[in-house]
Amino acid sequence: MTRSSTPTGHERTFEEDDIIVSKTDREGKITYANDVFLRVAGYTEDEVLGAPHSMIRHPEMPRSVFKFLWDRIKSGEEIFAYVVNLAKNGDHYWVFAHVTPTFDAAGHITGYHSNRRVPRRSAVETVKGLYAAILAAERRETTKADQIRAGTSTLTEALGKLGTTYDELMFQLEGESHA
Repeated sequence: MTRSSTPTGHERTFEEDDIIVSKTDREGKITYANDVFLRVAGYTEDEVLGAPHSMIRHPEMPRSVFKFLWDRIKSGEEIFAYVVNLAKNGDHYWVFAHVTPTFDAAGHITGYHSNRRVPRRSAVETVKGLYAAILAAERRETTKADQIRAGTSTLTEALGKLGTTYDELMFQLEGESHA
């Protein structure tokens, strides 16, 4: 798995009707990636299968947001989130993600499924500001645990000031994308 360690600052886009799809096992290793995922992320199927989904994690994506996402799906719930991803060459691309757990017949989580589509630009601008504040709080800390704690606190404070929950904010921004 080879990728640029430094983001290029160049943003990739994809078509409004494209849906990026990936599936992972319980540990987050990719078990399926559709052609749109491969094209937008710039990888081959051989490069992604078995690799951790975090291979596309952009350094401007707060750790605490991913922790929140993982806590939610590991508990058996779905989540919607705006995410900035890193392509193999260092380019970035924004998505509106819907991540759900996959269950076996006995109701045990066997993996995760994510559909991602083009986000509305105004929603991305709102989220960029929120993520920048969270990242600033995370970067003031030295340990991963303290970074996540500081980022989570900043997210909670920001949502409180907005008078909303995380899910309500995502749905509000999503609703705007269809206005």
